[in-house]
Amino acid sequence: MKLTNRIFISVLLLTSLHAAAAQETHQHKHEMSEQVGRVNFKISCSAKTQNQFNRAVAWLHSFEYEAAEREFTQIATADPQCGMAYWGIAMSNYHPLWAPPTPDELKKGASAVERANVAGAQTERERNYIAAITIFFKDADRVDHRTRSTAYSEAMKRLYEQNQTDHETAVFYALSLIAAGMMTPDKTYAKEKEAAQILNRVLASEPQHPGVTHYLIHSYDYPALAELALPAARSYAKIAPASAHAQHMPSHIFTRLGLWQEAIKSNIDARASAIAFATKHKMSGAYDEQLHAMDYLAYAYLQGAQDKQAWEVLQELNKIRQVDPPSFKVAYAFAAIPARYALERRQWAEAAKLSLQPGTVTNLSWDNFRWAEAYLHLARAVGSARTGDTTTARAEVEQLKAIHQQLLEVKSGYDWAKQVEIQGKIAEAWLAFAEKKSDDAIAAMRAAADLDDATEKHPVTPGSVLPAREQLGELLIELKQPREALREFEISFRNAPNRFNGWYGAARAARLADDQKTARMYYTRLIELCAHSDTSRPELEEAKKFVARK
Repeated sequence: MKLTNRIFISVLLLTSLHAAAAQETHQHKHEMSEQVGRVNFKISCSAKTQNQFNRAVAWLHSFEYEAAEREFTQIATADPQCGMAYWGIAMSNYHPLWAPPTPDELKKGASAVERANVAGAQTERERNYIAAITIFFKDADRVDHRTRSTAYSEAMKRLYEQNQTDHETAVFYALSLIAAGMMTPDKTYAKEKEAAQILNRVLASEPQHPGVTHYLIHSYDYPALAELALPAARSYAKIAPASAHAQHMPSHIFTRLGLWQEAIKSNIDARASAIAFATKHKMSGAYDEQLHAMDYLAYAYLQGAQDKQAWEVLQELNKIRQVDPPSFKVAYAFAAIPARYALERRQWAEAAKLSLQPGTVTNLSWDNFRWAEAYLHLARAVGSARTGDTTTARAEVEQLKAIHQQLLEVKSGYDWAKQVEIQGKIAEAWLAFAEKKSDDAIAAMRAAADLDDATEKHPVTPGSVLPAREQLGELLIELKQPREALREFEISFRNAPNRFNGWYGAARAARLADDQKTARMYYTRLIELCAHSDTSRPELEEAKKFVARK
């Protein structure tokens, strides 16, 4: 996309997002909520349920599925003939951009769509909504998640094409396009761009709609597009302040662009909101959104050498005894936070000794999240290889291969097998390096980097625990090829900008290549990045000494 087009679209987004004050003549058409945004989803059920239905849909658009289901269930209890209430319960168990529904969620969703079809609906529009979600839950025991998700999206497309002025249909269809793009990666981002076009049209008249800004962030949650989402990122949290996910979601874009202090603030707010939500609803454990925010928070802290702050996040994680629900977000946080804390600080011996158990949490099993477990095997493999323990490193490489093979047999929404394959190649490369097999090491790491560049992260992750292209630069430095290393670091900035180890690696490579001007530039950027540091890392001291030289 040309720069002029990006600027035009960004201005359009910013203008629309600040147009709320000019919408007074239209506010009578919407139900206001100071907490979750404004939604107007007209239904034919009892008039007294309309306000609550709008609120439930607003929760749904912010991926607050537990809150949404609670509201929809209350509507169904008050009006058992409201088919759309059961539609809402089913939608609350779908979560298209997250992990596929669990067996219990599939059962609950199937039951809800059955009741929706029995209750029926008074309008063709509502019957079409119910029919679309019925398609997703039908034959879930025989048809894989991706096929059913695609069929649901096609049903929503037909509904959208019948009435493109129906904003809720447009927003839900756009979400299904984003989900389709995630399951079938395409570097042209055709589906995501189509979704964004639809959402931008709705945004012009509904700037306070939580789903519009939320899904725009997801549409543009890619390195090549992230700048376009900044207006939405800086508005969404204000639209739905009661939602922990809404507080967190802007940090996706801040992380993509390396805006670490904004990412930190976003996730501090998200963590506080999640804790308040758990307290209000008397949850038996920590709300999973709290751990999701903590993961992004730890990652952002580590980029600016705010290691004491990151340590506090890790300590908070280790004190959690129970989670609600024990979702994929929780599994990822328990694997990624300790792995990042060791690897980002280049503490290889620490990484080699990481535990494969999530502390003392009682209701989380790695058996359901082998792809998350892989991050700990990666940390142990790299840590062991870089401390010369090739026996342990090889055992961890074999574990990664086994997990990869197991995931190849799972047809879920996202290709976690490919991510584990990348991790396995990184681990193989460092093992080969430790065994003094330089050519094998470079071949494996280059394969990892190329594969990493060709794939996209899952929305649960702030980014790779170890960006493969950055790791290739690290390996080339160790193999005394600094000029080639510098080139790889500079390529890595396209997908992983403003990272501590990225700037440091580039500076070190330039210094070793006797390119003093470039080394000074990157060391200076590293120092600027660490303006809020609370720890004196050796790499940062090296940068300060180099820049201080005349």
